[in-house]
Amino acid sequence: MPVMSLPANLDQLSADELRQLVIRQAGLLAESDRELNWRQGKIDKLTHELAVHKRWRFGVKTEHWPVEQRQLFEETIDADLAAMEEELAQLSTTPPKAKGQAKRQPLPASLPRTDIQHEPESTVCPCGCTMKRIGEDVSEKLDYTPGVFSVERHIRGKWVCGQCETLIQAPVPAHVIDKGIPTSGLLAQVLIAKYLDHLPLYRQEAMFGRAGLAIPQSTLAQWVGKCGVALQPLVDALKGEMLRHRVLHADETPVAMLDPGAGKTHRAYLWSYSIGAFEPTKAVIYDFAESRAGRHAQEFLRDWRGTLICDDYSGYKALLANGLTEAGCMAHARRKFFDLHSQKQSLIAGEALEYFGKLYGVEREVVELDADERRRIREAKARPIADELHAWLTRQRQVVPNGSGTAKAIDYSLKRWVALTHYLSDGQVPIDNNWIENQIRPIALGRKNWLFAGSLRAGKRAAAIMSLVQSAKLNGHDPLVYLKDVLARLPTQPASRVGELLPHRWQPQTIA
Repeated sequence: MPVMSLPANLDQLSADELRQLVIRQAGLLAESDRELNWRQGKIDKLTHELAVHKRWRFGVKTEHWPVEQRQLFEETIDADLAAMEEELAQLSTTPPKAKGQAKRQPLPASLPRTDIQHEPESTVCPCGCTMKRIGEDVSEKLDYTPGVFSVERHIRGKWVCGQCETLIQAPVPAHVIDKGIPTSGLLAQVLIAKYLDHLPLYRQEAMFGRAGLAIPQSTLAQWVGKCGVALQPLVDALKGEMLRHRVLHADETPVAMLDPGAGKTHRAYLWSYSIGAFEPTKAVIYDFAESRAGRHAQEFLRDWRGTLICDDYSGYKALLANGLTEAGCMAHARRKFFDLHSQKQSLIAGEALEYFGKLYGVEREVVELDADERRRIREAKARPIADELHAWLTRQRQVVPNGSGTAKAIDYSLKRWVALTHYLSDGQVPIDNNWIENQIRPIALGRKNWLFAGSLRAGKRAAAIMSLVQSAKLNGHDPLVYLKDVLARLPTQPASRVGELLPHRWQPQTIA
């Protein structure tokens, strides 16, 4: 919170200087009050949400649900509870009260162990004496490589000065989960298995059991919840980076969300945004929302003003009214004729596809060029083809019957012609929205894992983690290696340098 110290010569200040001092102090107090009110509001909201989730977790009867849905419900609620408790701990200005905890069972002696020594940089006491090693503290962390558990033994020697009895030890290494047993490698494995390989936690529990240690589903869920909180600042930084680009793609796809109160699922949506396909920076962000309402896109983009490549969904129209430039998707227009042609429902669909083929032929020619050269060639070669296509579509529309599939396909293109051809005058804009559609396609593989609790917390956590995973893949990184390194470095990474860990900037940590 802002603090202003009073000058030592307060009694010597003039009336005008005292007046300015009071004004500055009042401003600082007002800012402090705003921060306190925001913090208290956040705490009240989290406390209420925590109580609701606890009622769902321990009070709702779920016997009528299928077994898989019940297990998914329990794991997401446990992850939500852990995430909210972590957020409350971060917001609290007082240290948490010590509470009794069940004694942790020692890790199986049969697991292989690796000793990691932590010793002070100097064992010379400030008084000048050489200190003696009198013992050590040992903490064990559980690590995992696919199929094999191992244990890291962190050994911190105790050194004491015989003259003045000063005791020193190397500091405890920072971890994402304080005082927990998992290494960053094990946490990364759990996240990758859940959000990339679409393996629910109850299945991971069984897999870990076959590897020698069955970690309870509830424990895995707590790890997931805490990791989600730890990784959120990185996702926020990635979003800030994305909104600094002037060309973005957007798309959305439905997913199922559990409603604990009703004991059934309802349709939610995963919105996807990515930097333009021709930009050197590669990144995608998923945003989970309870509906397909256009306000979700408005909340994500806020004050961003640029060119948005999207389909004809009405939810984007309010954005366009606020000053965004719309670029259409030529692949959507082509697909309507392709469907008619493949089903032999139109005599002219084949001819339309030939026009689209010529436009895409020009795109294959300019894909590796810079924006200015790409625009120049498009204007010279693609613009005449597009003009010819528009005239042809206009003529055909006059002869096809209203309400037919062909009429609907033609109307789609003519209605959106300005947006569909915007790319011709802007070399940084792609011809279609296929880039973001390819980024959202992997989500379809894991739809059965998209069964969340009634709050949006689990869905938003999944969307955030998948944003990092998919962005790492776009930049050629192994997502497991990336997450393992990021989770190891986050606890000590200054907030001002969190951008160094973004997928398009990340470099593996080297050991000197």
